[in-house]
Amino acid sequence: MMLLLDVVLVASAVSLHGQQRPTFDQQMRDNQRRLETIRHERSAVEAELARLRTEAHSLTDELTNLERQKQSTNRLVNELDRQINGLTTQINLTTTDLLLAQDALQEKRAVLERRLVDISKRGPLYTYQVLLAAESFGDLLSRYKYLYLVSRQDRKLADDMDRLRRRIASERRVLVEARDALGRRRTERQDELQRFLTLERDRRENLRATRRGEQQAQRRLSQLERDERDLNDRIEALERARREAEARGAPAVAGTITTGDLGRLAWPVEGRLLYEFGIEEGPNHTRIPRKGIGIAAPVGAPVKVVAAGTVSIAGPLGLYLTSVLVDHGGGYYSFYAYLSDATVVKGERVVAGQLIGHVGGENSDEGPHLHFEIRGQGGIALDPVNWLRARRQPR
Repeated sequence: MMLLLDVVLVASAVSLHGQQRPTFDQQMRDNQRRLETIRHERSAVEAELARLRTEAHSLTDELTNLERQKQSTNRLVNELDRQINGLTTQINLTTTDLLLAQDALQEKRAVLERRLVDISKRGPLYTYQVLLAAESFGDLLSRYKYLYLVSRQDRKLADDMDRLRRRIASERRVLVEARDALGRRRTERQDELQRFLTLERDRRENLRATRRGEQQAQRRLSQLERDERDLNDRIEALERARREAEARGAPAVAGTITTGDLGRLAWPVEGRLLYEFGIEEGPNHTRIPRKGIGIAAPVGAPVKVVAAGTVSIAGPLGLYLTSVLVDHGGGYYSFYAYLSDATVVKGERVVAGQLIGHVGGENSDEGPHLHFEIRGQGGIALDPVNWLRARRQPR
């Protein structure tokens, strides 16, 4: 009966350890690697946002970056949820194993206690006494076998109890570590949830700012379109008057700008090229039509007319601020905008290189600069760079 009980107890202990699953340390290392991978991805996105904020960018780019951070944080929260569930399951399994091991150890103790009681009742019994008391050779073999089985059973009982004690200590250690890890993961999850809420708030604020920026950009574009129409109307009026004069037989006025001046006109102000002629990508992916070029220059830098002509506009013109339009005759015009002042008046005759104003525009989106245009017959906008002298642009 005692041997049968031993077999059952050992079988139950073996079955508890027979489940092949990764060790707790292996699971924790794998979990940590997964968390570090996701955090590394998010750190790269955060670094990209920091870089964006040191460079010119649209709010839409920042909004996209925040959305990517949200997605990474959401993945972290989901991974932490998975790990919390896994740790909870681990704690439950470890608790069950610990209880089973404690029960098995208690049963072994009971067997040991009965064995000790039996020994104490019989008193000391030495091996040579048992063997010498044999009545025959067969009896001697039986006695020897009995002593061997008893000694092996006692040794096995001691080994099993020692193994169960080590297992209980190990299970207790795993249980403590799992509970500690569970507490850390719950704290990390709370931190990540707070981060997610912060990112969501930043995203909403950026979205509102983006919409405000889009609206402001749209209003600015609308205003620029109105100012552009105003300028076109004035040039069209001058062109209409010129054509009517020619129709009446008035002698044609020779223009001071012709196609022979391509690549030969002096620059109206010294400075680097800020933006080029054509369509430019503006804030929040708006498209800004540039009918001229922008030349960055300090506030107050002198602006000079590129060729002789008659001043047709000298004063405020909407978002173009103080502006000067010069009629060079023959259907050619030059336009100077974002001036801080105009040193000429409407109707005044000017000569090439004459001062007509000073650079302003310090409060514009581009900062202080001169907006410069050349218009051909019919008011068509021409690329000024093709008409100005080639030069190495200052950095």
